[in-house]
This record gives sequence, structure tokens and C-alpha cells, in this order.
Amino acid sequence: MLQELKQLSASVKFANPYWTYKFDLYTRPNGTTGEYHYVHTPGSVMIVPRLADGRFAMIRQYRYLNSRESLEFPGGGIPHGVEIQTQAFKELEEETGWRASSMSIIGQFNPMNGITDELCTVFAATELFQPSTNLTHDDSEEFERVAISFEEINEYIRSGILWDGMTLAAWQLFTLNVHSEREHFLIDPL
Repeated sequence: MLQELKQLSASVKFANPYWTYKFDLYTRPNGTTGEYHYVHTPGSVMIVPRLADGRFAMIRQYRYLNSRESLEFPGGGIPHGVEIQTQAFKELEEETGWRASSMSIIGQFNPMNGITDELCTVFAATELFQPSTNLTHDDSEEFERVAISFEEINEYIRSGILWDGMTLAAWQLFTLNVHSEREHFLIDPL
């Protein structure tokens, strides 16, 4: 059985509205004291929105740290005090221009468990409708709204066009928990 690592102290090195850079001292498995630097967040959401025609509402945006465009499902961080599902509905509308009559949680993952304690909750959104054309978004964001088929998403993953890790994880959860169940019921028994 693996030994639990004990926190000895915790301090905040830097904080902004989105995350906190923390520094802990902890007991290593060999009994010595170690340092752990990490990013703490209240969590994030990602939404896999399926349109009535079977395509998926996605966004394309420029990612500063990688100096390239990225194709992604809508999502974002959860501000302190905001409910997870409330933030999911907000991010979907803000980023894609769509609202959902129905959203269900299909899974959760940590995007990089050696760097952050963040947990991303993934939703499947259905029964989409467009509320208005007068949409707002964060000042730091600029994106193009696109609709992409199931097959295109898989091809974009294979070719490296779709490279965002959080979108890849959300797609895996969707294909395992939603798409595979749907396909199972479409197959006639022999």
C-alpha cells in the first residue's frame, strides 16, 4: 500500500481571480521534508454540446502559451461561490451562443495532477437553442464558433489539429459514457 504524504504547512505565493499559486511543505515517503509547488483552483467545467443535426458546437481560439490556434469544447474556470452547473450553462452560452434545455454530468478529471488540484467536471448538453445574437464574453477571449461532426472530431484528433488536452479528455468521457450507450441501443440483436 502506498504511503499517504502528509502536509506540514501551506502558504500562498500568488493569487489572482482564476487560480492560486501555492507552496506546501510535506513529508516524503522516506521521511524527509519536501517542497510542493502547485496551482489551486475551485475547479472547471467543460461542455460537450450536441446539436440537433448531430454535429458538436465547438470554438476555435488562439492559445497564447502555445502560440497557435486551438479547437475546443466550451468551458472555463469556476469562480468562487458559483455552482458547477450554473457555470456550465454560462460558459456554453458565452462561448458558443447556444443554451441547453438539458445538461448531465458525464465525468470528471484532473488535467495535470502533478501541477494542479483542479477537477474539471464534464457535461453533455442536448436540446440546444440559440437565445440571441447579442452575446458577451470575457475581454481576454476571442474565438470563432464552429459546428463539427463526430467523424471530423476523430479525424482532427488523429491529425493533430485537435490537440487541447481538456477537450481530448472530455471527448473520451463523452464517447465512453454517452456515444457508446447510444450506439449500443441502435444495434439490433441477432
